[in-house]
Amino acid sequence: MKGSLAVARPRGLTLQGHLVVMIAAIVLLQFILTWAVISDAVSGIVREQIGERALQTALAVAEMPEMRTRLAARDQSGVIQELAEELRRKTGAEYIVVGDRDGIRYSHPVPERIGKTFVGGDTGPVIEEGQAYVSEATGTLGPAIRGMAPIRDGFRNVVGFVSVGYLKEDVQGLLQRYMQQPLLYLSLLMGLGVFWAVYVSRHFKKRTLGLEPEEITQLFLQREAVLDAIRAGVVSTDGAGIVRVANSAALAAAGAGSAGEIVGAPASGAFPDLGLDEVLATGQPMEYEERTIGGRDMIVNAAAIRSAGRLLGAVATFRPKDEVQRIAQELARVREYGEFLRAQSHEHSNKLHTIAGLLEIGAYQEAQDFVCDETSGYQAMVDFLHRAVPHPVLAGIILGKYARGRELKVELEIAPESQMADLPERIDQEQLVTVLGNLLENAFEAMLAQPEDERRVLLSFTDLGDELLFEIEDQGPGIAPERTEAIFEKGVSSKSGERRGLGLYLVRRAVDKLGGYVTVGSGETGGALFTVAIPKALPTKAGEAVTG
Repeated sequence: MKGSLAVARPRGLTLQGHLVVMIAAIVLLQFILTWAVISDAVSGIVREQIGERALQTALAVAEMPEMRTRLAARDQSGVIQELAEELRRKTGAEYIVVGDRDGIRYSHPVPERIGKTFVGGDTGPVIEEGQAYVSEATGTLGPAIRGMAPIRDGFRNVVGFVSVGYLKEDVQGLLQRYMQQPLLYLSLLMGLGVFWAVYVSRHFKKRTLGLEPEEITQLFLQREAVLDAIRAGVVSTDGAGIVRVANSAALAAAGAGSAGEIVGAPASGAFPDLGLDEVLATGQPMEYEERTIGGRDMIVNAAAIRSAGRLLGAVATFRPKDEVQRIAQELARVREYGEFLRAQSHEHSNKLHTIAGLLEIGAYQEAQDFVCDETSGYQAMVDFLHRAVPHPVLAGIILGKYARGRELKVELEIAPESQMADLPERIDQEQLVTVLGNLLENAFEAMLAQPEDERRVLLSFTDLGDELLFEIEDQGPGIAPERTEAIFEKGVSSKSGERRGLGLYLVRRAVDKLGGYVTVGSGETGGALFTVAIPKALPTKAGEAVTG
């Protein structure tokens, strides 16, 4: 099913923009959190490795025999400074400081600071307890990671310490070099995330038919209001036959108290005779089918829901048959009345032109005779119907068809002995209108190919006996015997053009409803002769008559 939607476009950020911003925000948040975790992990690893390197270097310096001997002798020759600086350059440390138990330096990258007290306040454990450890303290060169190791003499007494340090700013530079590759990877992932956000937003926008959330909400509320306002029942299912939509009229037809009893359940359970399963199985629409739903005869229309060639579901609408028939009957009466007025107008126009012409040429007597003939003919028909058919609806259709015949140059002759006064209350006159209107119209059309002087249709009717009898005979080509049954089928017609083959189908259906029958044969002139018999009373099962 195809259609178009027209709703007011909301202002502000679109759905696609919302999705891009939201997904990009999530990606950015993930980037920040991931960067924080990786930075903390890498920073911890680098600091641990630097600290371990500083400690191992300090332990190695503390175990050097010459360093121990020179420190124990309180060397003032500068050998300790030379050894420490040589090792510092080889290991890449920022400084290697050797101090005694009093914290006095014997080596330092800045020679002027030799002989001064070691700064940092973290020498307690190494001097007092002889421990080797890693610490972070601020010295004269700035914050640093230090490896502290005790220097012992031959008796294993602590005579001093070694501090190997790496400045934190150097560690930070090393950390930045280590983080360049993860940063590149994370940036690439963030770019992919933003690209994915744009792709998802476009895909989602396509799946929602380009509608914004506010538009979807608006359409949903409008749909609910429209469905509840429709007097016809509306039921829609998905491709699996599960009910997704059912308006209040459909709920009432199914005897359900709320939508929850039907929506979400198979349509075959709530509406077994609706035919949605057939539509889903064949994909073919259903038009004006008569089905019984909830104990009432309904007129059902159904169609498949498709998108891009895929069967997504089905939708059906249904309305009580009697309501549809009432509307159709009202329209038929309006149409018949319109045809009657049009025929009268056309016929009167021709008559006025004739009278005007006769007066123009001075044929006054002929004009007077013409007026008298016309008036008497039409008035005679009105008087006859008033006497023989005292039922306005039935008399109206006959008079209307009489005027229609005169317009088509077809003479509608009514048998003089015809009478239809005894019309039981059970007989629906609207059904009789359907029967007579369609049979007479068919007879007129059968006459159009005949010469004007041979266009004659005979109508006779009687209410004598237990049946109402109607006979319509024309002087047309007639109907072949092998087609006498087929002509009453829907869509079967001997005439070309659209919307043909409905008249006799409606006649048969109306006669069946009245409990009668219709036959077709050949008249005296070889034309078609239709006979309709309708019982005045319907027999009961016990053989008794019901007159209503």
